This record gives sequence, C-alpha cells and structure tokens, in this order.
Amino acid sequence: MKKCHFSVKGFTLIELMVTVALVAVLMAVAVPSMTTFQRNAQLTSFSNTLLSAINAARGEAMKRGQSAMVVPTDGSNWSSGWVVFVDLDRSQTYSETTDFTVLKREAPPSYLAITVTGTASATPPYILFDASGYAKNKAGGFPGNQSFNIKRSDATGIDEFAQTRRIKIASTGRVRVCTPKSGSDAQCNASSGL
Repeated sequence: MKKCHFSVKGFTLIELMVTVALVAVLMAVAVPSMTTFQRNAQLTSFSNTLLSAINAARGEAMKRGQSAMVVPTDGSNWSSGWVVFVDLDRSQTYSETTDFTVLKREAPPSYLAITVTGTASATPPYILFDASGYAKNKAGGFPGNQSFNIKRSDATGIDEFAQTRRIKIASTGRVRVCTPKSGSDAQCNASSGL
C-alpha cells in the first residue's frame, strides 16, 4: 500500500486575522500622516513659487539696471495671481506692450488665503526693486519690511501655524520664507527659515 503525503501550504484563519489587523493599524497611522504631508507639500510648493517670482524680479532689476516689479494680475488682489516685469517705460504700472514680462502666475488654489503688509497692501499693491536690488516704494524711499502671509483656509487650531508660511521682504531686498510658531511671532523670530 502506498502512503500519500500531503503538503498543505497556506494561512490559518488566526494568521490571516492577525495580518488584517496589523494592516488596519498601519493604515490608521499612515493615512493621516500622508494627508498632513500632502497639505504641507502643497503649501510649501506655492510659497516657493511666490518666493522665486519675487527673487526673479530682484534679479532682473539688477541684471538690466532698471526697476522691476511684482503686481497682482488683476491689479488689486494677490489671489488673482501675479505678473513679474521690468518697468521699461518707468510708469510703475504693468503694460504688456511696453514692459518686459518676466513671468506670469495664475491664481492660487482656493484653499490658500493670502494677506500682505507694506507696499504689497497698497492701492494698487506692488513689490518694487530698484536697479541695485533694494526694495523701494514708488516714491523712491525704503518701504520697510513687507510680508506675504500664506495660510491654508481650512487649517484651524494647532494646525493653523504649521499650515502657514510667511514670506518676508527686507528693505535690503533679501527675501526669505518662514513658518511662524505663534500668532505673536510676526517676524518669524521663533522660526528658522525654510
């Protein structure tokens, strides 16, 4: 008589249940972390886009030896996007036909709110760099420190400051991005720059 040897390979019901439980726990931990990562990446990406536009204006001003500006696309609201241009006709306003357009940026996503200070909040709003790369106002004086506060409009509570970026423009023309640590951290002194 011949003996049959069966080799059974697979999982027991208990092993399968333990595996499913471990996967569920890992998913419960990973999904919120991934969401936070994605939200942070979107905010950082947008802030860096605005930072590079401001730096492009400063660089073009120094390269061409003429004033360069960043202004809202619609002339009044930074949430409409912005235009970076070299002010060839010296009118201190954007003209597509007489000024050199460096770049244009479309409106930011609706979940981002932008508030500004300095000449960026003037009527009409603007950022102006002279041929030496200094931030100036339209009268030729130093405007003082200016800032863009970019915040996710859907962030509340303890997430509010983690979901905020501040772009600071010094009169010297230096531009930096930081994350404020509290509502009273207006200059981002408690924060390292990003």
